[in-house]
Amino acid sequence: MNQALLDRVRIVLVNTSHPGNIGGAARAMKNMGLTQLYLVEPRSFPDEEATWRASNATDVLDGAVVVPSVEAAIEGCELVLGTSARERRIPWPLKDPRACAAEIGSSQIKGDIAILFGREDRGLTNEELQMCHLHMHIPTNPEYSSLNLAAAVQVAAYELRMFALNEVIEVNEDAGWDFPLANAADIERMHQHMEATLGRIKFVDPQNPKQVFTRLRRMFARIRMDQMEVNIMRGVFNKIDRFLEKTD
Repeated sequence: MNQALLDRVRIVLVNTSHPGNIGGAARAMKNMGLTQLYLVEPRSFPDEEATWRASNATDVLDGAVVVPSVEAAIEGCELVLGTSARERRIPWPLKDPRACAAEIGSSQIKGDIAILFGREDRGLTNEELQMCHLHMHIPTNPEYSSLNLAAAVQVAAYELRMFALNEVIEVNEDAGWDFPLANAADIERMHQHMEATLGRIKFVDPQNPKQVFTRLRRMFARIRMDQMEVNIMRGVFNKIDRFLEKTD
């Protein structure tokens, strides 16, 4: 049983409307051995209904971290997954929960992993999904695809536990990599730097960037950049910035 893997997984609930769903998610987590619960601006928490629904998982609720933004919830994470119930205009790497569990368990990631669950009525925004390396889709019955938030957490947590119990060992092409993977905050700072610099050289119209920045985010998410690669890209942008300052 690879409990260390489960200990590094953050379940992140974004703008949850119903406190009972927070309690239900906490119970689902404890059933499967997960402990890290992050809440992004919940409508009501702490709340008696959350405590009641959590049953004997109140220790997970007591340890919940309430944060003001998704960026704060995923800070320090090396892999971020976002749950998505619908197709996007620009497709993103998409896997079911079992494949996502294998991706998490067989990688060389040493830091935390975040799994984002969106609002009950509309899920995650496009901007939030663009912060993710992978999108996780639960293949429900297309004739009745609505899935309760706590049930969705249960499905993801179950697949993670099954992977941890089976201790599947796969040959990974990243084994022995020379630098650690960049975390979510480093990647986000790189994107902000890139967008500012490309705007300065008018590579895109800042008022009408269309889908260029979204496609660039998807490309870098697919690559899974390490710390050195991020530093190299930031160095390129810094060089461009200094050149522009001299020519202004």
